[in-house]
This record gives sequence, structure tokens and C-alpha cells, in this order.
Amino acid sequence: MNKDKLKIAVLGLDENGRLLLEAASKIDCFNIDAVADKDTPLTEKISAQYNCAGFDDYRQLIIQNQFDALLVAAPIYSCDEYVRAAMKKKFNVMKLAPPARNFEEAAQLTHLAKKEDVKFAVANPSRFTQSFVDFAKYLTENPLEQPFLINAVFYSGESKHPAWQDDWKLSGGGVLLRNCFHLVDLIVSNFGLPQQVYCLMTNTAGEKQQRVYLTEDTVVVTMKFNPALSANLIMSRQPGIWPEKEYLQVHSRDKTLTVSHTNLTIRDSTGKLIDEKEYNHNKHVCLIKLLNDFALSILSPQEHKLDGSGEDYLGTMALIEAAYLSARTGMPEEPARITQMAEEEDEQLKIWPAH
Repeated sequence: MNKDKLKIAVLGLDENGRLLLEAASKIDCFNIDAVADKDTPLTEKISAQYNCAGFDDYRQLIIQNQFDALLVAAPIYSCDEYVRAAMKKKFNVMKLAPPARNFEEAAQLTHLAKKEDVKFAVANPSRFTQSFVDFAKYLTENPLEQPFLINAVFYSGESKHPAWQDDWKLSGGGVLLRNCFHLVDLIVSNFGLPQQVYCLMTNTAGEKQQRVYLTEDTVVVTMKFNPALSANLIMSRQPGIWPEKEYLQVHSRDKTLTVSHTNLTIRDSTGKLIDEKEYNHNKHVCLIKLLNDFALSILSPQEHKLDGSGEDYLGTMALIEAAYLSARTGMPEEPARITQMAEEEDEQLKIWPAH
């Protein structure tokens, strides 16, 4: 693509959408042409602030415009058909993580983007968080000797979230999908898919029948990668949890690595400190980095490969899908069986060309 500015729009203006919009305004090659939200007064306020068009109807945003890229912060249940329509109009799309409610939906969006020859990116700031980048780099340059255990922990005392996130049909999941997508992705991107996943989950509803219809607030996931390596994820969003924690730890025969947004610690097998780095984590800076990466992948696709396409995240979505399936069946499930769905659908795309 040979142009200086990309015409973009932001769909969804909740707190995360406004953060995304603010970061997009710092990208020199972006020109913000429009914003959209179903809250009309909010849309009018934000569009005036950024001197751009405002829409409270997602359909009109898509059919009345031709953008180079659409940044989607709205929940996918509220805009799925419009995201698909945007791809069919050759808009490149970036969706705030998670990319979809379930694996099938993520795979469909990924395949549609491939069919229409547009980018479908997932905005996951953690892939641009320096501590996580250094963690992945260390694992590549210093392979661990027989890693045997991965522990991931997320405890948040802030249980406040939009009501739609409590509804399985609208949200697709609770704390695992909505709060800990980035931690699951950190495991998958560095260690691959586990062979088996077993999951237990609960929520705060007092009445048994109500619990069936509400997404999980607490989840425990156990994974087996091979006979020598397993992993545990313990995640909870509950009022009163103290202290709040979030980290991932890898144990091996020779070292233990612990990483969070603000810290990376490396110890030897005796617990002696080898190295420790502190980080000043800034989500806004990470958003700017990922948006710049997205822009370059559109403007210079031959020189710059997108870091974080929808296809890159199908493994993460498959692991989460397997965990939710296990919670329903009470049995271990295999993520590889779920990813096979995407491969089979991809083969169908090759057989039936786009019209």
C-alpha cells in the first residue's frame, strides 16, 4: 500500500475504547475519521473532542464509509455482523482481546479476513509489555533444562464489570476469557498447546440454578504438556481478595523464572538470585506499540509482518475453549482436537474459492 495516512474508525467508546482511541491519536500515520458507540451523548462528546464524524448506529458507520482500518473495542456480541461487513468492504480490523466469544467465532473471523485478503489483528497489549517480551527472549536464548511446572496466578479484588459479562451467551466466558486471556496467551506463545486440559470453575451466585447461567468468577485449570511438564492456572475476581496478584512462574531443573507486568526474576535451583529486572509498566505505551505494529503491517506488508493476527491467537482460544468444555464434561479435554476444526475449515476455503 503506497499512502501516508490510514483512514481509521473506532467502534466502541467504553473505557477501553477511549484508551485505544487516545493511543491511536498518537500514531502519525493514522487519521481518525470516525467514532461510534450506541451511547449517543458519549459519541457526540468524543467525536467533537477528536474533530471527527460520530455514529450511534454501527451499520451506518460501515455502509457510509470506506476506512483503511476499523479498531473494535465494543463487545463482539454487539457488533459481530458489522465487523464481518467491514471485512467484506476490505477494512482491516483490529479487535481488543479477546478476539471473540469462543474458538469457532474466532476461527470464522480469521478465515473471513483471509478470504477477503485483509488484516484481522488482536489488540493484546501484553505482547508488547517489556517484561513479557524479555521473558520470551530469555526462554529462546537460554533454554531451560527440563522444565516441569508452570504456575499462573491472577487474584483481583475488583469484581466490578459490565452486566453482559455475566451472561454466557453474550460474553463467552468470565475471568478466564475476559481477565486472563493475556496470561493464557503467554503460556501458549512460549510453550505451545498442552495435550490435555482439566478445569473446575465457580461463581458467586448463591442459588444453584442461577450459577448455571452465570460466567465463572473463579477458575482452576490444570494442563499436561508432556509426561514431564504440567501447568496450573488459578484465577479469581472476587471482592475482598487481598493481596491482589498476577504473575507467571516456570520451574525447571536448573532455574525458576517469575514474570509479572513489573518484574522478571531468575533464580537457580537453590533459590539464589541470578538476575532481577524491574519495569515501569504503562498500558498506554503498549497500546501505541501494538497500533504502530498494526499500521506498519498495512502500509508495508512485505517488510513488516503483523505481530498478533487472529490466526496467531487460535491456539490461545482453543485452550480456553477446551477448559470451558472440560468444566462442563468433568473430563480432561484436548485443545488439539479444537484447532483441527480451524484446519478443516481452512481446507474448505481452498476447495470453495471466494465469490
